[in-house]
Amino acid sequence: MTARTLYDKLWDSHCVAELPDGSSLLYIDLHLLHEVTSPQAFSNLRRAGRKPWRVDAALATPDHNVPTVLRELGLGGFDDPIARRQVDVLERNCHEFGVPLFPLGDVRQGIVHVVGPEQGLTLPGMTVVCGDSHTATHGALAALAYGIGSSEVEHVLATQTLRGRKSKNMAVVVDGVLGEGVVAKDLALHLIGRIGTAGASGHAIEFRGDGIGALSMEARMTLCNMSIEAGARVGLVAYDRVTQAYVKDRPFAPAGPQWAGAVRHWQDLHSDHDAHFDRIVGIRAEDVAPCVSWGTSPEMVVPISGAVPQLHEARDDVQRGDWSRAMAYMGLEAGRPIHGTPIDKVFVGSCTNARIEDLRAAARVLRGRRIDPRIKLALVVPGSGLVALQAEHEGLDEVFTAAGFEWRAPGCSMCLGMNADRLEPGERCASTSNRNFEGRQGRGGRTHLMSPAMAAAAAVAGAIVDVREL
Repeated sequence: MTARTLYDKLWDSHCVAELPDGSSLLYIDLHLLHEVTSPQAFSNLRRAGRKPWRVDAALATPDHNVPTVLRELGLGGFDDPIARRQVDVLERNCHEFGVPLFPLGDVRQGIVHVVGPEQGLTLPGMTVVCGDSHTATHGALAALAYGIGSSEVEHVLATQTLRGRKSKNMAVVVDGVLGEGVVAKDLALHLIGRIGTAGASGHAIEFRGDGIGALSMEARMTLCNMSIEAGARVGLVAYDRVTQAYVKDRPFAPAGPQWAGAVRHWQDLHSDHDAHFDRIVGIRAEDVAPCVSWGTSPEMVVPISGAVPQLHEARDDVQRGDWSRAMAYMGLEAGRPIHGTPIDKVFVGSCTNARIEDLRAAARVLRGRRIDPRIKLALVVPGSGLVALQAEHEGLDEVFTAAGFEWRAPGCSMCLGMNADRLEPGERCASTSNRNFEGRQGRGGRTHLMSPAMAAAAAVAGAIVDVREL
């Protein structure tokens, strides 16, 4: 039998049919929904007189537009009437069509890419889709997971299948273990800075090597989440003991006799020894330092010891133009060291870095310290109600508030500026989110991507600094 990659195995095991145009029809095991990309899908089902094919294979929860304050007021806590209507419509659609929902007020509500793995809904070997590009996050559990559009949301609801074309295989091999103060977010930014935001276009990335095996499951989720910013649609990590330990005893995970059978099945969820990869990128863990984005694309990134590049260093006129526009938007000069750049706001959260390990990392830096007076606002937004409960049980919320941070309710928050948490024009933010495009966190806002510990260090210093100095 031909050797196969993990991606090949997942694709082949879910292929319902090969279609005449060269695409395939895949069976979908888990469909996650939220308030932004689902209304049209439900409306079209209603118009066509269709019902969802398998409501037990779906879960909805509001996350993008929800406010992170006044949540005790429910829909009454929304200032934005459009956001209020979207969440209200999600609840009514789920009630009408019988789709399971974690609504506002449910302790399980949160960012959909935090909730799925947390509940054991995302399991090794599954296909997982959601109307959100960062669905690749779930690939950390050896699942084939990717984002889809609104029309595809309708197709999955109606048929439990999805048409698609297979990607090429790309391996990112990390040798060695990341150093002190260097985490998965830094590894992701290092990779994107090296290959660019189109570097993995048309590929599914499998993260491999000793450096990946040493990462926790939550760190692997951060890495797979950011694979989208490298141009891939899919990020994957093979099943191992770390995966098994994470999944065991979660609410929707197999239990009893089913658990042993599932574990036996999952053992094969890795690439065969001699499987072919169309592209291989090698990274030495010792070469990765804490990283910070300087521009308006995740590939515009430097190590904390680096500087905004000089225009003559650009590879061509296109990149030179991109750099020049980014510098103007960000208010930075070529050659300026990134270390010491003043910060106005700090955001710890998002589907990239709002899990309990992320909050612990930020709290370690903040314990016994206060944020700099120049910081206008510092937010911590847990990825789910259960993450918030765990953090409060550990006293992390008290560490954050004592340092001067605001402890907020779960949601996407300032990651995308689609809710009340936004930057004002010209404000500069140390952010643990995944994108730094123009206006991403608010019109005219300037975003610097970094890890939770680095964001916490920036809050203390009032500027971008090396967390290892603290």
